[in-house]
Order: sequence, then structure tokens, then C-alpha cells
Amino acid sequence: MAYKVAIDTQNGSSSLLNLSKFISNELSKIGIDNFLVRKDSDISNEERVNLIKNKYGNGNNVIVISNRSNNGSIIDIIYPLRSNSKLASSIASNLQNTVNNEIRYYQLRNSSNTALDDDYLIRNTPNNQTIIIDYGNTNLSNYEPIGRQVVKSIANYVGATYNPDLGDGYYTVKKGDTLWSIANKNNITVNELKTINNLKTNTLQIGQILKLNKTSNSPSTSSNEVRYTVQKGDSLWAIANKYNTTVDKIKTTNNLSSNLLQIGQVLIIPSSTNYLQYIVKKGDSLWLIAKNFNTTVDKIRKINNLTTNVLQIGQQLLVEQ
Repeated sequence: MAYKVAIDTQNGSSSLLNLSKFISNELSKIGIDNFLVRKDSDISNEERVNLIKNKYGNGNNVIVISNRSNNGSIIDIIYPLRSNSKLASSIASNLQNTVNNEIRYYQLRNSSNTALDDDYLIRNTPNNQTIIIDYGNTNLSNYEPIGRQVVKSIANYVGATYNPDLGDGYYTVKKGDTLWSIANKNNITVNELKTINNLKTNTLQIGQILKLNKTSNSPSTSSNEVRYTVQKGDSLWAIANKYNTTVDKIKTTNNLSSNLLQIGQVLIIPSSTNYLQYIVKKGDSLWLIAKNFNTTVDKIRKINNLTTNVLQIGQQLLVEQ
């Protein structure tokens, strides 16, 4: 059965409409026939229903995703009385990987006639698998991770393969991952990782997409902080001495209650020296970066605690000014 998807936007900010457009674009990438019910200005419920019927008809191979928002703190996912909860529950489960809101999914009967669905769009798109996603007061300014989870749910439901091109700066959680191991691999601290992704706990889910930095692959920015990965034999005193700072400053910056360190632990080191943060691009080498910033390869390796000259695209380096 070839599925078709209508993506509707009922109300809310421009971010909500951007979310719908993003979902449509991602579905198109994997070959799923879809269209946007609303592309710009708002339209009436009757117009929504007519547009969907005229485009795709009333077949049960038609999925309708209607995005809307209100002032509530809970994300509500409503599915038809005529359908099972498979798609709705999948969307709820996948969205939980991206947002911290409580999420619930359910059917809603009309109070005047309990044999009918309460929502107008669901009630007037018979046989279609119509899903209402009410995001409440969720911040949708960073809508792409949310959109990917919705697309992932649809793709799984219709039997399609969805491997989003996340680009540099994102990480997909795998079995056995922890915040500490991900932070360590990507030269970032656990607290930074939690802040960037608005995480309130250390719990992760397989398939969850994490953002690794707040900025894109942009030119360098000033910094008086060094990210240092603890090695065998290190002590707070030795690290402080290396970067011309104090043990107390390192402990305060990293919220450390003792002097104990773990190999692989990432520390933010406040330094009296001014640094530039440089993000490695395709074609870069340590020699080329050193030449561009009038420094040496040895200095870059020492500051960044590098053991080889091998670089990765998207890697962050500190370069002394």
C-alpha cells in the first residue's frame, strides 16, 4: 500500500509552520508523497478538509498530521476512534527523545455524541489516519529535531527507511552510550551537553539525537577557557600550572567538590591567556591552521591535548592569540 501524507498547521507561531514545512521536505527526501495543507496564511477547518479530500480522497492509506499549539505544558497526541494507537504511540515515544514535556496520546469522543470524534478535522476526514499533535507551549524555535522524530515515526509506520543527514554538530545515541561517554568523545562537558539539549536528567534513549554545540561550523570566536581531557598522571595542580591558573579556579569553574580526577574527564580551564576557538573544516591540517594563526603545530597540540596530527571535520580547537 502506497501511503500519502497531508501535513496541516492549525495555529501557532511561524515556527510551527516551519516545522510542518520541514516535515514535508524530509518526507519528500525519502520518497513519501505529501503536501502542505497550509503554506502561509491561516485557513478555516472546512477549507482544510476540502483541500485534503481533493488532493488524496478518503482512503485509509492517507495519513494526516495536523500540528497545532496552545498554552498547555503537555504535548497531546489525538488519534481517531476508527484507528489503533500504533502511529500515535510511536510519535509520542520518539518525541520523548527530543523534548522534556509530558506527552500523552489518546482518543477523544465528542461530548454531544460519544460515537463521534471530538476534533473537527478527525471527524471530517473519514478513513484517513488523522493525527493531531498539540505541542502546547513547547519551544519550537529549534524545530528540526522535533520534525525528525515525527518523520521517523511516519517512516517506520509505512515501512520506509529514514536516515536524516544531520551534518556536523549532532550525535545519535547508540546502545551503551552515556552522557559522560558522549561528552568525552566530543570534547565537551556533561553540563554543557545537558544545557545545549535542555536535558534535565542523565537518561538517554537509543536513537535520540543530541546537539553537540551551540554554534554552526563558523569562524573562530574568542575564549579564555580551555577544554582539557584528563590523562593518566594528571593532577589539578599540574593542570593549573600548565595553564597559568589556580586549583581553586578550576574547581569552581567545574563545580568540583574534591581534587580527585578521572582519566578521560573533560575540564573547563579558566586561563589568563586569550584563545580563539577554531572549528576544523574540510582540507584543514595542523600545519595549515598553525600557519594561518602565526603559531606552531606543537603549541596547538599542547593546548588541545592532542596525541596525533589527525583532525576531524567539525572538531573544535583552541588557538593561542
